[in-house]
Amino acid sequence: MSDKKQVSAHFHTNLGLYWLVSGALLISVSVIGIPLLLLWFPLGIWATRRYIANMSAELTEQKLIVRKGLLTRTENTIPLDKITDMALIQGPIMRLFGLHKLTVETAGQSGTGALINLVGVVDVYHFREQVLTQKSLLNQRQENATQPPTLDALFVENLQQINATLLRIEQVLTSHSSQ
Repeated sequence: MSDKKQVSAHFHTNLGLYWLVSGALLISVSVIGIPLLLLWFPLGIWATRRYIANMSAELTEQKLIVRKGLLTRTENTIPLDKITDMALIQGPIMRLFGLHKLTVETAGQSGTGALINLVGVVDVYHFREQVLTQKSLLNQRQENATQPPTLDALFVENLQQINATLLRIEQVLTSHSSQ
């Protein structure tokens, strides 16, 4: 079975600004952090641009593939049939920027919290709906493949076999009678 790409997630343009402001708020809480703000913005702008450029989320027929990272790049491949929950979270700063965090939890994951956190997906409601719809389609295909044939299907198959046998007998009889 092929695993064609169904959809790719795109990320908001103001995601980097959200991370810069969030980091600045955290740094400015401490007295030591206030001078670090002078370094935070130039380094933060560079780092957030690079990080966002390395982020991707692709939905295929059977899995969700998430890539991200700045220095250490990670790729998580999540089989759709293992996804147990996809939650949307929006804190006050996220609300200000119109962003959501999409968390993906799976069956059998170790530890607490979500396996995947995606912040800033454009039209996150639609993306989540597409993942859940594809998950449902995959589950239906797997159920149909594992279900035993129905009684009607067995009758039809037997009748087709009997019909084929009768046709072969008829051909043999007609060939013997014409000789």
